[in-house]
Amino acid sequence: MPDQTKPVVSALIVSNNAKDQLLQCLHAFFAAADVPVEAVVVDNDSSDGSAAAVTDEFPQATVLVQPKNLGYGRAANIGLERCQGRFVLLLDPDVTVDAACVGRLADFLLTRQEAGAVGPRVLLPDGRLDPNARRAFPIPSTMFYRTVGLSRLFPKSPRFGRHNMGHVPESDVHEIDAGTGACLMLRLNALDRVGFFDPRYFMFGEDIDLCYRLKLGGWKIFYLPSASAVNHAGPASNGLDRRRVYERHRAEWVYHSKHHAEDVSAFGNGLVWAQIWGHYVVESVLGSVRPKRGSG
Repeated sequence: MPDQTKPVVSALIVSNNAKDQLLQCLHAFFAAADVPVEAVVVDNDSSDGSAAAVTDEFPQATVLVQPKNLGYGRAANIGLERCQGRFVLLLDPDVTVDAACVGRLADFLLTRQEAGAVGPRVLLPDGRLDPNARRAFPIPSTMFYRTVGLSRLFPKSPRFGRHNMGHVPESDVHEIDAGTGACLMLRLNALDRVGFFDPRYFMFGEDIDLCYRLKLGGWKIFYLPSASAVNHAGPASNGLDRRRVYERHRAEWVYHSKHHAEDVSAFGNGLVWAQIWGHYVVESVLGSVRPKRGSG
């Protein structure tokens, strides 16, 4: 009989017109796998031949082609329905995992039964830690410190720098509120209990929302620096095109409305709304006057 070994880890990758990066991501994932694995790729209506390229180069991968761009959450939920692994590794096409990353994340979840998710040390191309790799939940106070720049001025302050947890050495294993969906390993039975991604988020915010619900469900989330990966795209928050800027700010408001608005006064919610959308206007204006690449 053929070997029907069930995968320990399912890589879930949602991709849109990122063929070259996607192939590199899959190469690194399969090369790093020291446990039985599978890869599930959800193609969000790419026009660059991504789906065919993956099928040709990685026939063992499952490719789910969507007729339109569903956004991350809806597409990821379709992929999660097909994942058979005990653990699911969320991967962005721009991320390449290091050789021991997959095994170390899986070992951590195997030995720490209270952990619903664990994220690696995600590095930027210049070697700095991706600030999204370890985050606190964006409550109104941390959002304010980020907006006015106090988090940048005092990145190691337990109060002002809490959002990116700069007060905790990045070489330490520690509990976090949320990792980044660019590279985060989840326990599938934890997802079965708290639910999959909220489809109200089109892009951005889904990972923080899911981590919040995992915490509400009694699970812990950890940062594991002995596992590492490189995010070649850099922080997603640096995207300057209008759609990305809008969706990032819309996600902040959806998250606040869903999880924190009931605990804040009407006046406080108004301040949060003004802070989010005021920042959106500023970023949009700066993006419109900033010279485009290639112009000169």
